[in-house]
Amino acid sequence: MIFKIKLIIDDENNKIQNKIIKNLFTKSLFNIMKKDFISIIIPYHKKKIYFQDTINSIIKQTYTNYELVVIYDDQDKSELKHVKNVLNNIKGKKVKLIVNKKNIGAGLSRNKAIKYAKGNYIAFCDADDKWKINKLDYQLKFMKKNNIQFCHSSYDIINKFSTKIGEFQVQPILTYNDLIRSCDIGLSSVMISKKLMKNYLFSKLKTKEDYLLWLKVIKSIKRFQGIKKKLIYWRYLDRSLSSSNKQKIIDAFRLYKEHLNFSYFKALAYVFRLSIYSIIKKKNIYN
Repeated sequence: MIFKIKLIIDDENNKIQNKIIKNLFTKSLFNIMKKDFISIIIPYHKKKIYFQDTINSIIKQTYTNYELVVIYDDQDKSELKHVKNVLNNIKGKKVKLIVNKKNIGAGLSRNKAIKYAKGNYIAFCDADDKWKINKLDYQLKFMKKNNIQFCHSSYDIINKFSTKIGEFQVQPILTYNDLIRSCDIGLSSVMISKKLMKNYLFSKLKTKEDYLLWLKVIKSIKRFQGIKKKLIYWRYLDRSLSSSNKQKIIDAFRLYKEHLNFSYFKALAYVFRLSIYSIIKKKNIYN
């Protein structure tokens, strides 16, 4: 009888030990996953015909420890049902949909999404761009290997039909003096640590909100490292806000004059240089 009781006690101890080990393993695994958890932020404004392709490129990622935060930034709610249908079809992923009452712009929408983001890293993507299948995995490994908090990559350029029309190769190292001459960073290729991002906000500018943010960040951390490998497809659309030359010039002047506190004539000079460089760049990168 004593022998039997001892067996029962031993069996009970084993169950307790196994439960403890399982809990420790689960907790350890959760902490590891949480450490490298990525929040993907996508502002949406009238991109219905491209949105499904964008989401498909994200859910096919080889790296799967992420959440998706989409901000519907349009007072017109006619495309909201489509966005919900696309997101509802995503299986096994944490998806958050934020609906703005009115259009506040991509920059301010990203700021709102960052408040809801739970990841240790933030990855940005526009609602008409696409990622290559190993984008997150490759970029995260690169950042951890080099112990950096900000990273961007080279990219292919596609048109509205998803046909490749060019490519852009980034420099391995960018300094503030390099970046102030031209914004050579594709927003959809950027990944930044949440720890660093919490110190900054996107501005209200319509077309240069990302450029201004990168300038502020690089001034703080001194340099950016770029990945030579092309990890995304950046879509060039003739009618998009970012392709409006007039709006670009206005926002560029505001960036230099109002946000960076350049003098009137210095701001004009930098806008002129930025415009010339943009023309040269387009001739070199488009097929």
